[in-house]
Amino acid sequence: MKKLFFIAALAGFAACKNKDAENKPDPNAPKIMSYSIITTYPHDTSSYTQGLLFYKGQLYEGTGNYGFSKLKKVDLKTGQSQQEIALDKKYFGEGVTILNDTVYQLTWKEKTVFAYTLKDFKKVKEFTVDIEGWGLTNDGKNLIVSTGGSDLHYYDPATFKLLKTQTVTESGSPSFNLNELEYINGFVYANQYQYPYIFKIDPASGQIVAKADLTSMWERIKAIDHDAEVPNGIAYDTATKKMYITGKWWPELYEVQFSQ
Repeated sequence: MKKLFFIAALAGFAACKNKDAENKPDPNAPKIMSYSIITTYPHDTSSYTQGLLFYKGQLYEGTGNYGFSKLKKVDLKTGQSQQEIALDKKYFGEGVTILNDTVYQLTWKEKTVFAYTLKDFKKVKEFTVDIEGWGLTNDGKNLIVSTGGSDLHYYDPATFKLLKTQTVTESGSPSFNLNELEYINGFVYANQYQYPYIFKIDPASGQIVAKADLTSMWERIKAIDHDAEVPNGIAYDTATKKMYITGKWWPELYEVQFSQ
């Protein structure tokens, strides 16, 4: 009888330990980034946003879709294009970034990257890469590319030679659908394609350290325009320390403030 009681006690103790383990917070889980919408601006609903950034106080945008892909300089307050060039119809434009007054623009399946002068959008280089281009940003030295998977790829901006690859993880497991990118104060922010999330990524470890859920913002946009697509577009103005968010075919662009 004592032996049975001892076994039952051990089983109960193990069950409690397992329950405690289940309830224990995951130390690798991302922190929750809440956000506030500070200001609302108009956004061109013909823009299938693939890249969004501020450079020297000016907003730039890269758009996609065959026959509609562009590189644009945009007036923040009106949402109207101030300067633009269209890609050839055979190219599907993707992420854009600017480094040392050179604009870089990815293409999706065409394995081509374009480089332009900042002043007049004159094409000065074409690079051939063996990847699908999705998101693009830079850390002040290297170009950082997402390809729709779980990795960040670092490239030399002069040659577009691959330097290294960093896998991005969430709670210890590889992430997925990494899309538009923005480098902000030592972290890489990324949209997750087809999901309402923005990730804050530690580029040294690849760990997603914080995560924002844009569901309510996306629902607001869909109520305004049923044709609006997924969230995609993160821009940060280093001069004003302000962050901006929009999406594909969205009628609005938001200045936001995150909690993390």
